[in-house]
Amino acid sequence: MIDAKQLLDRFLGAQGGNRPPGAPAAPGAGFQLPGGLSDITRHVPGGAAGLAAGAGLLATMLGGKKLRKMTGGAIGYGGAAALGALAYRAWQNWQAQQGAQPASGTPQPASDRFLPSAAPAADGTPFELALVRTMVAAAKADGHVDAAEQRAIFEAVERAGLDAEAKAFVFDLLRRDIPFEEIAAGAATPEQAAELYLAARLAIDPDEASERAWLAALAHRLSLPDGLVAQIEAEAQRVG
Repeated sequence: MIDAKQLLDRFLGAQGGNRPPGAPAAPGAGFQLPGGLSDITRHVPGGAAGLAAGAGLLATMLGGKKLRKMTGGAIGYGGAAALGALAYRAWQNWQAQQGAQPASGTPQPASDRFLPSAAPAADGTPFELALVRTMVAAAKADGHVDAAEQRAIFEAVERAGLDAEAKAFVFDLLRRDIPFEEIAAGAATPEQAAELYLAARLAIDPDEASERAWLAALAHRLSLPDGLVAQIEAEAQRVG
């Protein structure tokens, strides 16, 4: 069985012992979010700007084109939880614009719903796998992965310490087209849809028309309101 959290962390570059200087050690391999998801950047040097530098599998995929700096700061420290933190903040800002009041008396805090491990994807598989699928699809959105880049990606996957099932999952994604319908089918909730779009946007610097069109089509498939897309874009730009 695939260790979905480990696979997502490998994509993001999150590694054990990779926390910022002076930050508290997290128990086990996980990351405890002091004060909740929305507070993550308070505990990272440089705040939101600290969501930068380093290299995971996704960085390897993008290295020949336009390396997105996703790790080393809060992403490298918090891994999958950092994605949830950014998605939650975008969601909060969007709701504030709508004049929505926070729900009270709910058994699960709103921020916890954005942890990738909080609930499975719509098909019952770990949501972390849906995030990985989305990032691979986004990284290939411009259609410019040449033979040399593909070899580097496959070699990086081989070195990542993944088990045979996880490697087979990634290799399958790399070899085939991933339709929008498959990506959107991974979202069981609006919160998950927002996080999928954020994962895609973090994997793309939309400086080409084809990439902007790809993101617009994904937002449409995920049924994301324009205002929420704008807030996600703002979060992506803050950490770029």
